[in-house]
Amino acid sequence: MSEEVEKLVMRVANSICNPGIPELVEKLVRDKGLKYRDAARMVYVLWKRGALELSEPKPPSSLMRYALSLRSLWFWAITALVALTTFIVFYAVALPLIYMRYVLGSIFVLYLPGSMLIEALYPRSEDLESPERLALSIGLSLAVVPLIGLLLNYTPWGIRLTPIVTSLATFTETMAVLALVRKYRYYRLSLK
Repeated sequence: MSEEVEKLVMRVANSICNPGIPELVEKLVRDKGLKYRDAARMVYVLWKRGALELSEPKPPSSLMRYALSLRSLWFWAITALVALTTFIVFYAVALPLIYMRYVLGSIFVLYLPGSMLIEALYPRSEDLESPERLALSIGLSLAVVPLIGLLLNYTPWGIRLTPIVTSLATFTETMAVLALVRKYRYYRLSLK
């Protein structure tokens, strides 16, 4: 049954020029009588295997549109996490929030700076595997954070809570923006 459905999906996809997911699934359901769930699953499986090339119906045409698309949800999640951590670090004095401060502060110091640096250096997901990204993120965070502290030591602000949190937040967001720009450039190249 699965091979028959697979061949059917491939025939329908080849009959449509640059098929999009909604268009292909709708045609399979309407014209070929497949259930919506089965058609969507088979399209996804074939796309994931690389057997099916799908096009995006309205690809983002500018960096701003790309930043506001679902492809950049990671960027907004990182930005929200940095903002939440900064807020919690400065304003968490009650007992239950102290634990949240410890957890978010640990992620903020031990993972995020290196992770965003890795994303900026290797923006494509094919460049590094997930375990490699995790290991490099932690390792680079352990290298970057002391360097930021060393630089802060020679500034008038010194090594105190406010300059450290501000510097780490600025570094992390700068690397996130750089990663967003690089991911957009690779995305535009993949459309051509």
